[in-house]
Amino acid sequence: MTPTPRRITRQRPVFLDTLNRVWFGALKTDGYLIREITWPFATILGVLLLLFGGDSLAGILSDAVNGLLPVGVIAALTALKLLISLDVLIPISLFIAVVAAFGRLQADSEITAMLALGMGPRQLFRPVLGLALGLAICVTCLSAFARPWAYAASHNITRHATAMLNVNAMEAGAFYASQDGARVIFLGNRAGPHADAKNVFIAKRDGGQIEVIFADSASPAVPGPGGQRSVHLSGAHVYKFDNGHPTQDESLAAAGLNLDPDGSVAGATSYSPVAASTAHLLAATNPADIAERQWRLSTGLSTLLLALLGAIMSRGGPRQSRYAKFGPAILAYSAYYLLCTTARVWVQHGQVGAFPGIWWAPAGLALAMAVIWYAPAIRRALRATPRPLAARPPLNWGQAGSRDAA
Repeated sequence: MTPTPRRITRQRPVFLDTLNRVWFGALKTDGYLIREITWPFATILGVLLLLFGGDSLAGILSDAVNGLLPVGVIAALTALKLLISLDVLIPISLFIAVVAAFGRLQADSEITAMLALGMGPRQLFRPVLGLALGLAICVTCLSAFARPWAYAASHNITRHATAMLNVNAMEAGAFYASQDGARVIFLGNRAGPHADAKNVFIAKRDGGQIEVIFADSASPAVPGPGGQRSVHLSGAHVYKFDNGHPTQDESLAAAGLNLDPDGSVAGATSYSPVAASTAHLLAATNPADIAERQWRLSTGLSTLLLALLGAIMSRGGPRQSRYAKFGPAILAYSAYYLLCTTARVWVQHGQVGAFPGIWWAPAGLALAMAVIWYAPAIRRALRATPRPLAARPPLNWGQAGSRDAA
């Protein structure tokens, strides 16, 4: 009789099952916490972008309405300003999102449940650290590469736009000056847009030379065959002044004069550290360049520190209000941003050297976070320290008598 074969099953080791449960449980918890932070972060960032974009658009529209900027450059300048603001808006959005997310979890007792299941504060802060590291890298790249490009592009657009003033939309009784102050136009009388102007005053400055034009009337700008615009001045008087050579001053009277409003295009913009490339700033020794360089490199570090600060400040008792930490959080961010901007100004004006530069502000925030994190442990250690007993008077031992025995 042949024995029937028996199927042998192998059982997985207990530690593998435990590791599997812990590992995939941690992944699920990390994903849940990241989702709880990501949605508020996206919402807050969108709201801040709308607010900042509206404020920037209002300033740009005022220049467009006054004839200083053509309407076509408004969208480009607004988009560039939003790109420039991202290295500041992303850290504060992440900071508020972390405070809001952990505040909700604390109010719904989900943090208490996670702690009861064996998760510690470090496990709770791990997804915050991972998300903050990713955003810190993005913010650093934006600050180091996108921000100077946006500044340079906005300066270039503004320079050409102000050089090509929308003269047809100018109104009478107002001075129209380019942002660099190289050109000023005043119309004494005008019936409306695209109408002839009376009593026209034009002043142009090119280095040490100043040209002043008075005209009885001016026609609207008319584009020529090649796209070049032309304004016809009637009864024009032209005065040229040379500050370096007063003897070369000239004056001219003309019954008719054609003027190109786009001919005096401003020259190259002056050097600005915010528009300089990061590669140039790395080798620069000027205080303004040092301040800009350290600011660009510190934005990613600030993003990481603010995210961890939001998680640390959100700790509290169960069923606390989800908005209980918003007030202290806003005050903490305002104080840190004020310290960073103050440190930047000090370095920019040479009051503080390249070291410590602006790095003392992030270092101070890191020290404050360490104090907040270890404060409960320090208080517990102080309460657990045995206190010395109060000193008692010494006892005098002597031979006991019969009364003492009784």
